[in-house]
Amino acid sequence: MARITFTQQLARFTSVPEVDSAATTLRPGLESAFALNPTLRGYVLDDQDHLRENVVVFIDGRRCTGRSKLDDPLNPDSTVYVLQALSGG
Repeated sequence: MARITFTQQLARFTSVPEVDSAATTLRPGLESAFALNPTLRGYVLDDQDHLRENVVVFIDGRRCTGRSKLDDPLNPDSTVYVLQALSGG
């Protein structure tokens, strides 16, 4: 199963479950995490269900390319990291 991990920047705002998912693409994988914590959706996706501008997803070390469709493939042994960009100076 693909493992989906949310970085601790998001933990300041809501619980961030680590999820094992049988999903074959990114969107259903994220949906499995949102099922455990629906509040997380608003921090990761915008009102059009696209990745927020300040969120980056890496699948097996590569940045996801489908920010709106979220249709990047997941393998059974994939590792997915969901990161919130940091800002400030």
